[in-house]
Amino acid sequence: MKIIKLSAIDSTNNYLKNLSKEKLVKDGCIVVARQQKKGRGQMNNTWQSQEGKSLTFSMFKRFDCLKIEEQSAITFAVSLGVQLALKKMNIPAVRVKWPNDIMSYNKKIAGILIESNLQKDRIVASVIGIGVNVNETEFTNLPHASSIKLENGNAFDLEEVLHCIAEAVLFQLQRIEKKEVDLLKNEYETVLFKKNNVSVFQKKTGNPFNGIIRGVSKSGELLLENEDEQLEKFELKEIKMLL
Repeated sequence: MKIIKLSAIDSTNNYLKNLSKEKLVKDGCIVVARQQKKGRGQMNNTWQSQEGKSLTFSMFKRFDCLKIEEQSAITFAVSLGVQLALKKMNIPAVRVKWPNDIMSYNKKIAGILIESNLQKDRIVASVIGIGVNVNETEFTNLPHASSIKLENGNAFDLEEVLHCIAEAVLFQLQRIEKKEVDLLKNEYETVLFKKNNVSVFQKKTGNPFNGIIRGVSKSGELLLENEDEQLEKFELKEIKMLL
C-alpha cells in the first residue's frame, strides 16, 4: 500500500480528492493524518478526533465497471472490512449500525464517509474516509461514543490499527470486481446492529415509533418492519434510530 502521512490537515478526504484532480493517484493509495481539523461524517456531521489517539485516514479506490445502482456495494464492503478488522483485534460485539457506523455494544467506535466520482452511469473511483476512536478515554458531549481501548481494555498502536483495517477493507472492495455483490450484502446483513430486535426510530417528521430491522435492499435502503408488521424501505435522510 502507498501511504501518504501528514501531520495536520483539514480533511483527509478533501486532500485525496484534490490530489486525484492534479495527478494519477495509485489505486489503494492511503492518506493518513496525525491531526484532522475539519473531519466530516455522514449528513454533514463533524467527526471529532484527538491528535495521537485517533486514527483518521482516507483511501482511493478505482472501479472498472461499477454501475451507479450498485454503489451500495461499496458501503457493504467497507463496513464489513472495518467490522472484521476490529473483531480480529478482539474488540467485543462489533456491529454495523446502518448504514456504516461501527459499534461495540451500544457505543460508536468508528465512522465511514464514502464520496464517489461518477462518469455517466458508472462509478469510476471512490474516496473512502475512515475514522476510528483508538486510544481516547474521554469524549465531550458524545454520550454514545467510545474507543477500542475502552472496549478492549488495552492501548493500541495506531500504525498497526491502520494496516489491519486498510488491508481488510481493500480485500472486501476487491470482491466487488469479482461480482460478489450479493454475498457482500448478505454478510453485511448478518452484522447489522440490532437486526431482528425491536428498536425505536423517528422519521423526518412525526413521533418516535417501534420497528424491527430486517435487512437492507440491494440499493442499500433500510428494510424496517413497522408496528403493523408491514415492511418499509428508508433512505439515509428519511429515518434515524433513537438509541
